[in-house]
Amino acid sequence: MTDTADAIIIGAGVIGAATAFELAKLGYKTLSVDRNAEAGHGSTSSSCAIIRVHYSTLDGTAFAYEGYFYWRDWAEYLGVEDERGFATFRDVGCLVTKTEANGYMANYLAHCDALDIPYEDWSAAKVRERLPIYDMQAYYPAKRPEDADFGAPTGGEVAGGVFFPTAGYVTDPALATHNLQRAAEAHGARFRFNATITEILQESGRVSGVKLTDGTALHAPVVINVGGPASSLINAMAGVTDDMTMTTRALKQEVVHVPSPAGFDFEQNGIVVSDSDISCYCRPEHGNHILIGSEDPPCDEHVWIADDADYDRNFTAQWNVQAMRYAQRVPSLGIPNTASGVVDCYDVTEDWIPIYDKSSLPGFYMACGTSGNQYKNAAIAGKMMAALVDYCEAGNDHDTNPLTFRLPYIGRDTDVGFYSRKREINPNSSFSVLG
Repeated sequence: MTDTADAIIIGAGVIGAATAFELAKLGYKTLSVDRNAEAGHGSTSSSCAIIRVHYSTLDGTAFAYEGYFYWRDWAEYLGVEDERGFATFRDVGCLVTKTEANGYMANYLAHCDALDIPYEDWSAAKVRERLPIYDMQAYYPAKRPEDADFGAPTGGEVAGGVFFPTAGYVTDPALATHNLQRAAEAHGARFRFNATITEILQESGRVSGVKLTDGTALHAPVVINVGGPASSLINAMAGVTDDMTMTTRALKQEVVHVPSPAGFDFEQNGIVVSDSDISCYCRPEHGNHILIGSEDPPCDEHVWIADDADYDRNFTAQWNVQAMRYAQRVPSLGIPNTASGVVDCYDVTEDWIPIYDKSSLPGFYMACGTSGNQYKNAAIAGKMMAALVDYCEAGNDHDTNPLTFRLPYIGRDTDVGFYSRKREINPNSSFSVLG
């Protein structure tokens, strides 16, 4: 028996599941196909799941602020129960240090002012009051431990920071994706797991479905690539890369987990912090640990991965580098002898801004380059992708007349062409993420 759907979604990570939910609500019979055993068990499960509203572009800021409200109202947005319970959003807030590297936050705050996003200006003394384990000496630019000047202050203190109260993190990113699966299924969506795609089927000049490793053909007039770190391989399989000025690649990332210093409960009293002075970000982690990620300073080598299903998942010296950088800010930090944390891949474009777009193959769409920076936007990204499919399948040419999409919570229109596969590199991007 032939398996057919109105739309096949490749990938059941958080954005793929949100796209299935939103298309199903529009009446599409969707089939999500994922090589993993459950929804959210790919790179989504390794996400730091940080929800933040500060971005280096106005469009990115508006999209992120819109995304915040879905996490705030998570159960209401889903509209169904999940036998596993709902994922928890801890709205602890996010502090961003003011440094030369981020222009002392002037550009970010201009975007926040334009969108009425609340924030607080914190002095160095206020930061120490809120996080008494912090030493506010300046160390910029980031260096590697083999540099003779590593760990040596460069003079003066960091000029405080900006605190955003509408921010935090999701404690279980995979559970949130399961929540979306159940919400999608309530509207008729189907999910097929342990299924790897080997071919993008085409007929009469448009996409017609996918083929799996066991030879099974799944047919649909719409196929959406939400394959995360595998997205570049899927786009190549579909033959849609020729007109793309933006491409995606898988980038290996290591995230550090270390115990909070004695006498301070970071899990209960910590916040999300983005600190470009030491090129680290952090957030609370289970078991009174601190999660530490890298903001990708120029001195660190990027480790690009050809195939995200086959690469070295072991920690490297980079784990120790990130722990030691954070110890500059927290001198009482203990660094364990055994590495703990996460090794996985980001899916990134040249400017770290995602691609939400159609392709040169009619019926084939992409939500790519999202890893590390778009978890926070999953719900609104899914809603926008559903609107884009509806727009294009109605005969509109998104390339020449891009979709204008309404962000319902904040009441603002956004030009979806901002996320085009054909755009030029955006010079206003920060070229980094809080993964």
